[in-house]
Amino acid sequence: MRTPQRLSAAVLVAVAAAAALAGCSSAGSTAAVRAPAPAPPKSILVPVFPTTLTAANGSVTINRQPSRIVSLDPTATEDLYAMGAGNQVVAVDQDSNFPPGVPVTSLSGLTPNIEAIAKYSPSLVIASQNSGGLVSGLGRLGVPVLIEPAVATLTAAYQQIEQIGQATGHYNQATEVVRNMQEEINDTVRQVGAKYRGATYYWELSSNPYYSATSATFIGHVLGLFGLKNIADAADKPADGGYPELSQEYIVTAKPQLIFLADNEPADGGQSPAIVARRPGWAGLPAVQNHDIFGLNDDIASRWGPRLPSLVNAIANALASSAKS
Repeated sequence: MRTPQRLSAAVLVAVAAAAALAGCSSAGSTAAVRAPAPAPPKSILVPVFPTTLTAANGSVTINRQPSRIVSLDPTATEDLYAMGAGNQVVAVDQDSNFPPGVPVTSLSGLTPNIEAIAKYSPSLVIASQNSGGLVSGLGRLGVPVLIEPAVATLTAAYQQIEQIGQATGHYNQATEVVRNMQEEINDTVRQVGAKYRGATYYWELSSNPYYSATSATFIGHVLGLFGLKNIADAADKPADGGYPELSQEYIVTAKPQLIFLADNEPADGGQSPAIVARRPGWAGLPAVQNHDIFGLNDDIASRWGPRLPSLVNAIANALASSAKS
């Protein structure tokens, strides 16, 4: 996500994920993140409304198939278009940039403006967090809100897509999206095998300060598919929510064999393998010496939607080109 005062897109997603994992809530938000509702039977062939879902903000009833959807989260936006609900979307937040041509507005999921959202006459609003009294504010206007927070596992990502599918009348299409994702990811991981198991890595969310993600996070879960060992795990504290701030000395001492950069974009700090190699004290890192520093697409690396197979494939390609190959 992008804001003028941001650390980086991935760090803001990390903050949201940490809050979700810790079961916290912002002022005006509901107390704890609840488990996703069980998926409807696979035999459902047509949309069924009214439908009631259990989202992070509790029980949400949608009386009729929503024809005017406002998405305040880039991942939800990608989910909606992937499952064929794009023609129901009338507005998306300022950070939603995929697929091309989405109706981008100045709306924000981080600091939502209830009045501005209401101007789009939404029949459903989807967001990743209940900031600024979003749920209660729109609830007073009779607008259902679905809070779909950052996830920590692939299973949770799949469940979220299917829940959005149920909420929008595209459950069958959503399950097809999930099935395709599972097949692509499983095929990629199977092809890589256990060749890189135990290799240590550093995942960089931002470089000023050095924020990373542990194995308990979604990113850590994805990299764990390849058996990689996360250097950030030993530095994690409960208050970090899986996203510790690492010191430069810690990273240098840990000597990661692989470095993944999720802060390549100029707006995210514009880091690159060349910049990393020039950092004081980093020349002796195995990842630097072996040129095993890999820049990843910042957006794909910070979202948990239908482009996940692309992230898994990018990691697999990085491993295949590494000195360990």
